[in-house]
Amino acid sequence: MKRAIWIALWLLLAGTIGLSFVRPHAMVSPGNLMPAHKALQDDCFACHAPFRGASAKRCTSCHVVAEIGLRTTKGQPIPKSSRKPPFHQALAEPDCMACHSDHPKAPLSRAAGIRFDHALLKADLRARCQSCHTAPRDELHAGKPSLCSTCHQTSAWKPATFNHDRYFALDRNHNTRCTTCHQGGNYRRYTCYGCHEHQPADIIAEHREEGITRIDNCVRCHRSAHGEVEGRGEGEGHDD
Repeated sequence: MKRAIWIALWLLLAGTIGLSFVRPHAMVSPGNLMPAHKALQDDCFACHAPFRGASAKRCTSCHVVAEIGLRTTKGQPIPKSSRKPPFHQALAEPDCMACHSDHPKAPLSRAAGIRFDHALLKADLRARCQSCHTAPRDELHAGKPSLCSTCHQTSAWKPATFNHDRYFALDRNHNTRCTTCHQGGNYRRYTCYGCHEHQPADIIAEHREEGITRIDNCVRCHRSAHGEVEGRGEGEGHDD
């Protein structure tokens, strides 16, 4: 009896292994391929090397890295209106499986989809966000420098942080709208004359009484509403 059970188990195992080679798609595939690769549906070894999994070299045999985003695999130019930024050419090395999976996730899996890791890019491109991303067009971002890393991180767009105290302390006397100081939505420039208490003629007259003639950079001396600092502040590089 025990011998019959062992024989049955061995036959079942042998049959499973055999079917894995005869009908690999039906036995081990996690799902149908994406529509673009439908022609490879029953040809697992077009992408997978036996016992080693999918290989980037097999992907690039059809998808030429220099043409990704610019031409189709058949060499036809992709219209500019439907192009995505051709950033694949700036990858440190081809690692297709780091972002792509031609199979949908397994039916019983709740795992999140693969997210792009900016660490895959060459170091010099990681700081040039606008080479791939369209700059936000809201009031807060209008006129800002292109160095997104001042507030954002490549690991996630949110949360974003900006330390305004590094430039000027927003105390109770300066609890106002951004556009009071940064007029026209240009956050690379500021003015102290957006407040009714700081009118040019009054400011010039007051500073002349103290022998101060250079008033084109307020934060050179004023880092908050608490008066002048000793010597100069750290506001060099700001426009008036």
